[in-house]
Amino acid sequence: QVYLVESGGGEVQAGDSLRLSCENPRRTLGRFVMGWFRQAPGKEKEFVAVISWSGTSTDMDDSVRGRFIVSRDKSNNTVTLEMNNLIPKDTGVYFCARGPHRYCGSHPLDPGDFSAWGQGTQVTVSM
Repeated sequence: QVYLVESGGGEVQAGDSLRLSCENPRRTLGRFVMGWFRQAPGKEKEFVAVISWSGTSTDMDDSVRGRFIVSRDKSNNTVTLEMNNLIPKDTGVYFCARGPHRYCGSHPLDPGDFSAWGQGTQVTVSM
């Protein structure tokens, strides 16, 4: 069973930065596409960022483009979401998720394309 753990959430003020991490404590993340999603209270889970299994290609939602950066370390143990210039609309529970294995097509962006999820980490941004 895939076991993903997110960390790094917290309560910050607008303009601050946070760095979220995702790892599988039991093994490496492997050659899987990895994604970040978020869910605000009363809303559907929405796409934030995705990174290819090789780490060479990424995509972001327009709402975070230019402020967030997604990366994965060379040992393939951790996927990181660096969030800068946070705004209140970034508030929500952030989830990392595992996508297709060694997938080389267009980046999957829908939650249904991801088969395993972490428990989420809360990010709260206040004015």
